[in-house]
Amino acid sequence: MEDPKRIYECLLDYCSSTKIIERVSIGLVWTVCQTLQHEALHSGLSMTPVAPTRTLKWPGTLAGKPLKDVAQGIMQWEPYQATTAMAAINCSINQGSDLPECELLTAQKGSANLTVFEYFLPLIQNQKVVVIGHYPGIEHYIEQYGWQVLERTPVTGDLPDPACEFLLPDADWIFLSASSLANKTFPRLAELSQSAKTVLMGPTVPWLAELYQFGIDYLAGVEVVDPQALYQTAAEGGGVRIFETGVRYKVLALTEENNLLWFKKKIAATYTRKQTLSQAMDQWYSQGNNKRFPQYAELHDTNHQLSLLDSGYKTLFDQQQST
Repeated sequence: MEDPKRIYECLLDYCSSTKIIERVSIGLVWTVCQTLQHEALHSGLSMTPVAPTRTLKWPGTLAGKPLKDVAQGIMQWEPYQATTAMAAINCSINQGSDLPECELLTAQKGSANLTVFEYFLPLIQNQKVVVIGHYPGIEHYIEQYGWQVLERTPVTGDLPDPACEFLLPDADWIFLSASSLANKTFPRLAELSQSAKTVLMGPTVPWLAELYQFGIDYLAGVEVVDPQALYQTAAEGGGVRIFETGVRYKVLALTEENNLLWFKKKIAATYTRKQTLSQAMDQWYSQGNNKRFPQYAELHDTNHQLSLLDSGYKTLFDQQQST
């Protein structure tokens, strides 16, 4: 990848500077960041680092901060700071109204966290499959189909992550854990995966059409269906149980057609927000107010995102016309 920072700059571009953090929980498995807007909770997830720590300096300071302030930590190497930043980014990006039209997956009873693998199973028979990240219960697929699993802290049957340099270029299908975004391995792993069909998966997935630019063919992320249950489950140490209480898997193929439709949907929604805010600002000043419009920063954010979306749509449209 020419510039490994590009994906992180893209994530930060789409992170709101006005939405305020309501609460953050760093659970044993999942870190959850939530905002409260119009009496509705919005959530972002990221996988908590494996190694515990007792020396973080910022606990007790995150609630009340803008998402984007915390999101800047995605550029840092301290794992808890980067993880919390990723949760803040997802809290901004993964809002229900902005999600694409995806295929909702039926959870596998007793193994809901493996639902994505079951969905793709008919497509990957007799293929070289590499899974980056050890998912509880994946041993079944290793034994029955010969899949190879790479893990930073390998257990029996896993290969250490340096094996990626040898295995990924020859793979047919790669399932890439979105936690690779927070731990900074994503740029290299995505680069090594260019010859394969690549699925970015897990609750840490940011729903961004621009991920096709990094060689991602499918997004297999989550939709939060019960933010309160999600928060409580994660705070109480829940891992795979969040799939039974707070989230459900959805899959989207990042084809040109799907991406163009997704861009159009987001542009329309963002333009509507811009019009609503612009009208509110006009009314504010027409009433004789001399102070800055209270939602000026939100309007500025909306204009910025509209510009990003327009550019993204034009880039993809031009690519389609040239092929």
